[in-house]
Amino acid sequence: MRLRISDLTTPRQWAAVAGFTRAQFEKLLVLFTQSYFELFAQTVAERQAEIEVTPSLTSEEELLLFTLFSLKSGLTYDALGFVTGMDASNAKRNQQLGLQVLERTLSAARCLPRREFKNAAEFAAYLENETTVIIDGLEQRMQRPNDDEVQRDFYSGKKSVTPSKP
Repeated sequence: MRLRISDLTTPRQWAAVAGFTRAQFEKLLVLFTQSYFELFAQTVAERQAEIEVTPSLTSEEELLLFTLFSLKSGLTYDALGFVTGMDASNAKRNQQLGLQVLERTLSAARCLPRREFKNAAEFAAYLENETTVIIDGLEQRMQRPNDDEVQRDFYSGKKSVTPSKP
């Protein structure tokens, strides 16, 4: 991998590449390595030894750095692969693997918010001690129904249409 931890020498570089300090990365790496082993019953090096091609990522440390960098940078798989010395399909596969391990890591550390609720009452109970809730939402376009009665059910009222003058 072209992106190497040894190249990250300043706190500014750590923040720019991984979004963490070196110390935070090291703490997360311990949990990440444990989660990787729990998922695959082998280390990255042991799994890579079983394949015949030269691996792009050779350790849990490289996989974690790659995953954090991919999330922080927001690059396409082609660009991510170029920056890290792998092709786009390997970049995607490695990101998905890293995300799988990272999600398990954060879940085990109880750092993930709950994402599924049975009903609105359960959701309300989950948030009852919160004073502020921030929701990031995006209005989605949809095909307008032809039937006027059904169309009214989907009208948001956000946009007003000025009638055209004859």
